[in-house]
Amino acid sequence: MTEQLPGFSTLAVHAGAQPDPTTGARVTPIYQTASYVFNDTDHAAALFSLKAFGNIYTRLGNPTTAVLEERVAALEGGTAAVATASGHAAQMMVFHALLQPGDEFIASRRLYGGSINQFNHAYKSFGWNVVWADADDISTFERAVSPKTKAIFVESVANPGGAITDLEAVAEVARKAKVPFIVDNTLATPYLLKPIEHGADIIVHSLTKFLGGHGNSLGGIIVDAGTFDWTDSGRYPILTEPRPEYHGLKIHETFGNFAFAVAMRALSLRDLGPAISPFNSFMILTGIETLALRMQRHVDNTKVVAEWLSQHPAVSWVSYASLPGDRHHNLARKYTPKGAGAVFTFGLKGGYEAGVSLVSNVKLFSHLANIGDTRSLIIHPASTTHSQLTDEQKTMAGAGPDVVRLSIGIEDKEDLIADLEQALGVPY
Repeated sequence: MTEQLPGFSTLAVHAGAQPDPTTGARVTPIYQTASYVFNDTDHAAALFSLKAFGNIYTRLGNPTTAVLEERVAALEGGTAAVATASGHAAQMMVFHALLQPGDEFIASRRLYGGSINQFNHAYKSFGWNVVWADADDISTFERAVSPKTKAIFVESVANPGGAITDLEAVAEVARKAKVPFIVDNTLATPYLLKPIEHGADIIVHSLTKFLGGHGNSLGGIIVDAGTFDWTDSGRYPILTEPRPEYHGLKIHETFGNFAFAVAMRALSLRDLGPAISPFNSFMILTGIETLALRMQRHVDNTKVVAEWLSQHPAVSWVSYASLPGDRHHNLARKYTPKGAGAVFTFGLKGGYEAGVSLVSNVKLFSHLANIGDTRSLIIHPASTTHSQLTDEQKTMAGAGPDVVRLSIGIEDKEDLIADLEQALGVPY
């Protein structure tokens, strides 16, 4: 008889977890400790030389966090994962391993405003250079490739506009260039889309958003697909060359298809230090248990609200790929058939002033900068999340002056529509 593999919801509840061997506790405990007792000096030496797996110090790993890492890796279909203090920290660690001063990476212009700022400004101090491409024109990725290119980065479902990226087309560009394809899957989550199935080599998430799902804990994670051949190009010495601090150990040669995850923990997390707290790992694990239920409710509500807004006389356009008339609808049908996420934007005919008025007059929606909460959220990106960008960058990112972003929660859809209707009716 063929063994039946666990389904998505089963993995979301059980992957990585076992009853606590000491107490029998069924829920994963919070191991709130900084360090761990070694069995003996040989055990300690084996851990420090990467000859054995285990716990040394919570900056490098923690039993609560290990369950979180195994669970997200299972949901995404990866070989291993490494959790971090935030989504930004996850991105920083990935590029810390891949890039040297003077190197380049290609990124879609359709990104979260914080990522655009991180790439444009913070990374310059490390000598890392971003080259921007248009996700609606794959040829811009092809033309951006140079001998200095070391990675390609996109969001599967873009923040703020909810546009869908043609992952397979971009993955083909990365494959030909022999560079890893990195996908931020925060908005989709693996419930709606698994980028590894479409050619991604590395996945990053802000766990703060839909995976945690309740707006109560910061976290990030890196998932290693185990698919990239780090030896093929000879351009990633951190993985292929002997590591002096580990007595000449070669990470890819030793650890194979989870080598990148090992590098994230043993090098980037060790040296940069953005470890997630065990308490946050516990909170996010609890959120993941209901991921399938929440995400389906999120997208069901979002489809109704987006359709209602598309018919409202004060609204000039709605960008939500699950709507039949949306320019990314065919991509949504291919990549996110359950629904194109729960974050989308729309434009108001009254422009900037109308957007400010709307967010000032909602009562049920919360005006804040997060997304992926059980509560419905609203923001005017041009005056907040994307305010540090130039006007051109705002437009390219889908955050023009007339744009309002919604993150739809799990409340009753009728109440969400009623709140938007009253707020849109307030004179400005």
